Order: sequence, then C-alpha cells, then structure tokens
Amino acid sequence: MRYVRRVPAPPLDRFVDDVYCLTGVPRHRRMIVPPMPSAHLFLNLGAPFLLRDSDPSMPVVPVLGGLFAGVWTRRFLVEYPGLVRLVGVHFKPWGISPFARVAANELRDRWVPADAVWPRSVDRLRYHLGDLTSDTEMLRVLEEELRSALAEGPPRGLDLVQHTAGRLAAAGGAIPVGALSGSAGVSVNHLATQFKAHVGLTPKRVARIYRFARLILSVDARGPVDWPGLAHTAGYFDQAHLSREFKDFTGHTPTEYLALRRRIPAERDFPPDHGPMPAE
Repeated sequence: MRYVRRVPAPPLDRFVDDVYCLTGVPRHRRMIVPPMPSAHLFLNLGAPFLLRDSDPSMPVVPVLGGLFAGVWTRRFLVEYPGLVRLVGVHFKPWGISPFARVAANELRDRWVPADAVWPRSVDRLRYHLGDLTSDTEMLRVLEEELRSALAEGPPRGLDLVQHTAGRLAAAGGAIPVGALSGSAGVSVNHLATQFKAHVGLTPKRVARIYRFARLILSVDARGPVDWPGLAHTAGYFDQAHLSREFKDFTGHTPTEYLALRRRIPAERDFPPDHGPMPAE
C-alpha cells in the first residue's frame, strides 16, 4: 500500500500536521491505532472500511464517504478492504477547531459524519477527487478545500491553546499544567476550559497522550529496549507506571508489543505503521 504525505503551506500548517493519500493493497488488513496527539479527517474514495472502538459496547462504524474524528483517548481498530483508496488529514490536537461546525468536546473519542462538520462540502470534494489519479493533484485539491473552509480569524482562545499545547508537544508532555498556566498568565481552570473548547480534552490528558507518543515513537524493536531508561526520559514515575499506560493505550504489555513488532516489522517509509500496529 502506498502512503504519500505532505505538510501544507501556511497558514494551514498552523493547524494541520499533514495531508495524505493511502492507496493500494494493505499489507495488514486490521490495524490498532493507539491514542496519538492528532485529530482526523478520512475521505474514502474506494470500498468501505470499518472502524471499531476498543469499547465493545460501541457500534462498528463503516466508512462509506467521509468522517471527522477528534482526539482519541483510547485505542481503536481500522479494518481495511482488499483495496484501499482514501485521502486524509492529520490535524494538530487543536487543529479542527477553526474548520468545524461541531464543538471539539463533541468530537472527542467519536467519529462524526463529515457532512455534520462541513455541510455540503464533502460530496463536492469527493466528486472532484474521484477521477484523479495523481497523488499530488489529490493533495492539492484537499488543501484548497481546507483553505476555503478555514475561518478568517482564529476562534477565541485558540491562540492560547496553540501556544501551550505547542509547549507540551515540544516537551513530550513533560510540563506540569500549573507551569503552563503560570507562564501563560492564566488560571489552571481557564486553561482547562479553553483546552476543552478547542481540543476536547484537559491539558493534563493532552500531556498524557504526548508523553505516550514520545515513548512509543522512540522504541526501536530491532534491538534491546531499555524500558526503565525510556520511562525516565518520557516522564513516567517508574517502569510500572509505563507498563500500565502502555497496556491501557495499546492493549499490549511492552513485552508483547516488542514481540509483535519483531514478528511483524513496520514497513519502511510507511509512517501509519509506526504508531499503529497490526492486529492479530
């Protein structure tokens, strides 16, 4: 399966990590996606694929057209068809806010039909993308749609959230919330209110996800892994704390995760296979 991505030009890069195309026959049909510091847009141009929540009480969601998803605090599973054709957006945690007609806290841990967020835009966009064969051209069209949907001015409070969440990202989540609010000159409660409005989570929950992302992206399964050292570097209390978080976020213990990665290595130059992992 081919994965092509690019970072959009300003001003979109303030809100979007990348836009991407995913096409071809998947090497792994079922992938577990742990919590990561991003929100999503999926625009499916091929056969339906399925999204399964790790909460078994939640229904399976078939993706026929487009879906927006906020930041997830628990893992979910993607089940691809035999042939994949989709484009997507990885938003920064605060990145959906300037585009959406839905509050960020309503998108947390949810998949929402794209029409509810972009009324009347999705069918037109899928129509324009449908006949294109060039990845570059598909990404250009998607960027143009994002630019046209971008609000003229940032919503109130977004500058504060972007600044403080950017500090969390740079530090891998290892900054106390009190230090964030103090340096920004606002109360902890005010900062939490703005994060809930623009991210859907409190700063503490965002920090937790950044810390895990820093951890899992630093694991090289090809050699010995110093879990105590990684726990210290990522800001966990100890290795037991790391292990509990790892199991919660991936469904695997660190030892099980290493065994899986060594048995089924990530594809070279295929970023979606680095944090996400094959489901067996």
